[in-house]
Amino acid sequence: MLAPPVRCLLDTPGLILWLTGAGVSAESGIPTFRGKEGYWQVGSRNYQPEEMATWAAFQEMPEEVWAWYLYRRGICRGAEPNAAHRALAAAERRRGERFLLVTQNVDGLHLRAGNTLDRTYQIHGNIDFMRCSRECLPAPVPMPEGVDVAWGKGRPITERELQALKCPSCGALARPHVLWFDESYDEANFRFESSIDAAQRASLVVVVGTTGATSLPMHIGTIAAQRGIPMVVINPEPNPFSALVQRTGQGAFLCGTAGQWVPEIVDALPSA
Repeated sequence: MLAPPVRCLLDTPGLILWLTGAGVSAESGIPTFRGKEGYWQVGSRNYQPEEMATWAAFQEMPEEVWAWYLYRRGICRGAEPNAAHRALAAAERRRGERFLLVTQNVDGLHLRAGNTLDRTYQIHGNIDFMRCSRECLPAPVPMPEGVDVAWGKGRPITERELQALKCPSCGALARPHVLWFDESYDEANFRFESSIDAAQRASLVVVVGTTGATSLPMHIGTIAAQRGIPMVVINPEPNPFSALVQRTGQGAFLCGTAGQWVPEIVDALPSA
């Protein structure tokens, strides 16, 4: 049950910025792919996710990179939104323009649960979209119908599917719409400036299921701490965000899972 001080934090007329990470989707059965599930064999070598998820790897072995991403997409499409996803969709309906979701997750489950693109910044992309590898298009496009999502691990990409993964404008091979390890955030693809602006306007930040291993989420937390606005941090273990709360004395750390706390927080939110 939410303690009265936490309920007081939620009673804000301003913008509430929600920041979500892999811990939200873990409860839908999606692995983080940092463990053995993420390894991909090419010939006799096992590649780790940090090696496959790069522009350099795509330039060297684009078919293998696509095969790995389509395997990942099959897992994501086989998962369903959980209680935390559904609660966040309800929070958007309740709060309207006073709600904003910044998510690191590429699985698309927030959108499938009912959150809108206008109020959801997918700062690491979405595995259900692709974009031209030559950047000839101004925006990502949905994955084509001709691409199978029921992939077994290690299954090679077919010629038919490779042809479907072409840019509809120039015919170049498309690439997954995700932020790779050797790339930087930008506004056009990943809403970098918009996310920073939201952090500078928010009256409350709620951080759910992320350890802050990437730079933009931690930047958002740091901005909140510097501005002196509270953060509510939900995670099974203490993390850099809960350390910020402890240092500033602004906010609360709720030890537990997204499914445990997010629906309760949303139920306690005042309407816009």
